[in-house]
Amino acid sequence: MCRLFGLHAGSQAVRATFWLLDAPDSLADQSRREPDGAGIGTFDASGRAHVAKQPLAAWEDHAFAREARVLKSTTFLAHVRYASTGAHTMVNTHPFEQDGRLFAHNGSFGDLERLDQRLAEFGVADLVKGQTDSERLFALITAETRRANGDVGAGITRAISWIAQELPVFSLNLILTTASDMWAVRYPDTHELHILERPAAHSAGAPPLDARSSRIRAHSKEASGAGHVLIATEPMDDNAQWRELPSGALVHVTPDLAVTVTRPFPGAPAHPLTLSDLSPSAAASQKP
Repeated sequence: MCRLFGLHAGSQAVRATFWLLDAPDSLADQSRREPDGAGIGTFDASGRAHVAKQPLAAWEDHAFAREARVLKSTTFLAHVRYASTGAHTMVNTHPFEQDGRLFAHNGSFGDLERLDQRLAEFGVADLVKGQTDSERLFALITAETRRANGDVGAGITRAISWIAQELPVFSLNLILTTASDMWAVRYPDTHELHILERPAAHSAGAPPLDARSSRIRAHSKEASGAGHVLIATEPMDDNAQWRELPSGALVHVTPDLAVTVTRPFPGAPAHPLTLSDLSPSAAASQKP
């Protein structure tokens, strides 16, 4: 299953160190299925998006993902991919960038030909450079955001709601970031998505942010001092304040780290998919 991680550190850029894979320490670890790509997106002082990513087919060198990367940004978006659609290529690797926004997705849905028709009707088919359902989902969000005069929340709501009503859906979990804001969706309840709101430290000796999962690690002393919001596929430390987002949640985190959670989507997809409905490769990519 793909791993999502979003970090919002507030209005001031902070430094954070990321590792996107842990080096295997045992034969048991080495026997696990290797991921198909890894990447991280940030924004510079002018608000311009930057993405560092690499397709990681099993035969390739994973040094890109295992080396420490020290980055500075107000928001960070990391993703480790297990492919459900599309080859192991750079163009299919998350995060994706459109209209200065960054996006990553964990899930799968079907009838991409119909979605392609929808994108063509909106005049945004050229936004899709690869073969993934994820990039197509992002293109629909981008089109709907343009139609909503730049309102990202409205764009996400319209795009997810249309797919939920019109296409077969397994999971549409996602994180979308700009230099100032972060949005996330958990829909439906197929895969978990968790959030942690951590206030600014009141003393210089407070422990740094050190969020770890089996695939993504983020470390930052500055983020701890400033306060931050984390959104991740799974809780990444023993902090008891992690909470699981409800199915249908749309999360918006603002520059002052205010968090709003709404539930604007249909209660369930009109055409839900199960693992048995997916192709063998897609089903394998969606298992925990």
